[in-house]
Amino acid sequence: MMTVGTDWSWPVLNKMARYYLDPFGCVKNQVDAETMMGALDRSGWAVAADPVEADLIIINSCGFIKTAKQESINAVLRYKKAYPEKKVLLAGCLAQRYASELAESLPEADLLFGNRDLARIIDAADSALHGKTRALVPAEGALPAEGSPYEGERPLLSLPGSAYVKISEGCDNRCSFCAIPLIRGPLRSRPVEGILRECQRLLDRGVVEINLIGQDLGSYGADVFPNPGLPRLLEALTRLEGHFWVRLLYIHPDNFPRPLLDIIRQDPRLLPYFDLPFQHGSPGILRAMNRRGDPQTYLSLIEEIRTALPDGVIRSTFLTGFPGETEEDFQALLDFQEKARLDWLGVFVYSREEDTPAYALKGRVPGKLATERKARIEAQQIPITQERMERFIGRELPVLVEEGFTPRASALGGEGKLYLGRLFSQAPEVDGAAVITSEEELVPGTLIPGRVFARAGFDLEVAALPGGFVS
Repeated sequence: MMTVGTDWSWPVLNKMARYYLDPFGCVKNQVDAETMMGALDRSGWAVAADPVEADLIIINSCGFIKTAKQESINAVLRYKKAYPEKKVLLAGCLAQRYASELAESLPEADLLFGNRDLARIIDAADSALHGKTRALVPAEGALPAEGSPYEGERPLLSLPGSAYVKISEGCDNRCSFCAIPLIRGPLRSRPVEGILRECQRLLDRGVVEINLIGQDLGSYGADVFPNPGLPRLLEALTRLEGHFWVRLLYIHPDNFPRPLLDIIRQDPRLLPYFDLPFQHGSPGILRAMNRRGDPQTYLSLIEEIRTALPDGVIRSTFLTGFPGETEEDFQALLDFQEKARLDWLGVFVYSREEDTPAYALKGRVPGKLATERKARIEAQQIPITQERMERFIGRELPVLVEEGFTPRASALGGEGKLYLGRLFSQAPEVDGAAVITSEEELVPGTLIPGRVFARAGFDLEVAALPGGFVS
């Protein structure tokens, strides 16, 4: 197993300083933000609810695509303008990827801190506060050591009852359009034992939904085990006791481990929800993206999943405007979408990123045309998703309550209360919601039994049922 060199020590400050952290980007970045908050809290810093109360403002940035990069830079400028007397620390992916450039061009950031060694946030925060240096951006990545806030002892930025657990760092897939290997480095898998400890501690804190994340869960353990590591991890998770959900997010379809299907079928706590970023439906574009699969292989995988798990829910992402994408390629993508009948779909316009292989490709697609193609894909997906969600109407299913809403007539008759939550078919933040009516007061962060009685757009309407958890 990989050795871990990070030293999580907890020096206590002589004077309690306050920090405010503003997170940007994906949920992997969210876990990084939570981990940094946990380290700062344990070392003597105090979190501020508002930047006006903070001595240090931390922006945990995204550096994946152009729009996200600009958003993070704008945040630095905005905070420094509003609070010129405060120190601003730019952390995360953008700082990691462009440390040298930003050190010269962004003086509004008092310090740059990368994402390869989160334990050093304590040093970075102290340096930012006292002006000791301009950057702490390690070139090599280290996984958190035992006892770090990674293992469940950190603030959670998710809605009640839900948490993300990162099982690996980096990526070896090398898709030609993707900057992740430049930002986060090669694949580094966490030990199974540490992941189990983290999950158990989160369950002990009342978490009922564990979302496993990584750049590609299907590659988990490829740097450690001779066989796919994700099935081994899931089998270990089934030995934990209690009523909870485990959701898998981001499995590269070229690396999908088939043993997952049998393991998920045997334990209802392992949700039949799969996030498989197919990206395109044209063989030529897929080859240019450095993907090994082809449209027919991907359609066969979808059919295999749905045959093994009839309740299987599949989310994916498509990319429009990749260099060389012709009208014929785009039509192939539309045809693939129609055949795949995906439950959920996100569509993105290609972002030309420096130092990626696709950056030098010819045949650039005008941004306006790529955006129009994105809109056509999204319009075609609306009736598909609505149809796929209707299969749950009439079913009794567990629902995760996330937040209260306003009173209204209850679906069970009489006056009731309205809540928002999610079914197993809805991942946090990206899919539709469950609109729950209940005659009794519900507690956010709990799993309750419910009956789906209608669809409203992409959302499902659910009547809360009396009793305990429905497995």
